[in-house]
Amino acid sequence: MKQVLTAKLKLITNPDRANLLREVSLAYREALNYTSRIAFENKKTSSSSRLQKLVYRDLRSLYGLPAQMACNVPRQVAATYSGLWTKVLQNAEHLKLGITKKRFKGLDKAPKYSSRTCPLNYGRDYSFVKGKVSVITLQGRIKVEYQGYHKHLDLVLSGKATYGAAKIWYNKSTKTYYLLVSIEVEVPELNSTDIKRVMGVDVGRRYLAVVTDTKNQTQFFSGKSTVHKAGHYQRVRKRLQQKGTRSAKRRLKAIAGRERRFTADVNHCLAKQIVTPNTLIGLESLTNIRERTKPKNQGKKASKKQRKANRNQAKWAFAELHSFIDYKAIMSGSIAVKVDADYTSRSCPKCGHTHEDNRPGKGLVFHCMSCGFTLHADSVA
Repeated sequence: MKQVLTAKLKLITNPDRANLLREVSLAYREALNYTSRIAFENKKTSSSSRLQKLVYRDLRSLYGLPAQMACNVPRQVAATYSGLWTKVLQNAEHLKLGITKKRFKGLDKAPKYSSRTCPLNYGRDYSFVKGKVSVITLQGRIKVEYQGYHKHLDLVLSGKATYGAAKIWYNKSTKTYYLLVSIEVEVPELNSTDIKRVMGVDVGRRYLAVVTDTKNQTQFFSGKSTVHKAGHYQRVRKRLQQKGTRSAKRRLKAIAGRERRFTADVNHCLAKQIVTPNTLIGLESLTNIRERTKPKNQGKKASKKQRKANRNQAKWAFAELHSFIDYKAIMSGSIAVKVDADYTSRSCPKCGHTHEDNRPGKGLVFHCMSCGFTLHADSVA
């Protein structure tokens, strides 16, 4: 079994090398925007081969991109247009069904790229040479020293990992360049005889995660502090949006990044505590969870209390938490599987009786109307 990880390597650059990295990343971004305009003018095409024939020579002559980068640009733009066309078709279907009244406007104008990221292919655009990373630029290759998480560095230096594509990424706040490297690690196959524990994980906002195993050992991970933090960010965001000045918009971007990093950090810590070796972990299938749990009243029709509940419900990144649990499980010799979560909080684990009255008022207490079994509702789920 193979597991893909992303190693974040900080590039130790001097002003000259930083300027070369800046030059290639900006040229790549301009090439993306140029190709996006060409695709829009040619019936919003999502064909990478057609786009490459239209723009390849221009990308080489106008922006000075190396050959491999000039091939990557039309592929990336074609993938963007393909995703937008998928949303257009979904929107048309939802309009027919009456799910929405809004028309998707993503293809009304050519998509614009603003991020200074530059994809690299291993062997062609970057490689590791004697403790340094060799990266291609518009002026040729440069060798740069790097730092990173010690476990990722060990994988890079050991030679046990297989390298995939990478990205040059620029952090505006620290004015630092990073290399995000895709690493494929070989992990031993997990046999059914190796499993020593079976557990289920229920996610929510009151408790970010509730873990219960077959021996009735239960862990509760409270979400009280995260709800408080999310409320703080929401209030600050509201004030800045009302202000609407340029400095307020800059502050909004900074706060969005801070909130995203806070969420990722909490999810990483949670996943690390949940995952144990040689364990089969059951996770809820959250596909279309927003539609399935959509509240009756939204927007102006909802009360102040309902709007707050809606905001809290949609605020946490549960899919991210699941992805962290999944890859950490594989790395620790465990496995995570998705389980249908429908009616799990209403079904009695003792007699199987399923009814909404088993959970009065959708509260924290589960009481079976058939056999009288009583337990915490999240533990039952």
